[in-house]
Amino acid sequence: MNTSPRIAHTAAALHPAGDMCAHATPGHDLHPVQRRLAAATPTRWVDALAGSTGDDGWLELFSLDGERVARVWHHEHLGEIVRAGDPVALHTRYHVLSAAGEWRNVADEERAPLA
Repeated sequence: MNTSPRIAHTAAALHPAGDMCAHATPGHDLHPVQRRLAAATPTRWVDALAGSTGDDGWLELFSLDGERVARVWHHEHLGEIVRAGDPVALHTRYHVLSAAGEWRNVADEERAPLA
């Protein structure tokens, strides 16, 4: 899976609306350093399939054999970029979700999201 971002490496590109989120914590905007570190450590990416997206921002990720890999959260509805069954990748060290050519900073169940 190609996990390379397809958007510019500028602050305005970090948020789909071109605005900056108030937070760079897990589940909010992707910090440029976080993007760079995730790109520099390709062995930490795990391929997965997207489950259904919830209105609460949570998305379950599954392995090809149906085992749950993770449950991740982003403050914007992830259904805008991913649908159930879509291939995705999760960076296990820097909590980055790659889906549909976009990267999102996500929180997992171990990191309480900041609403």
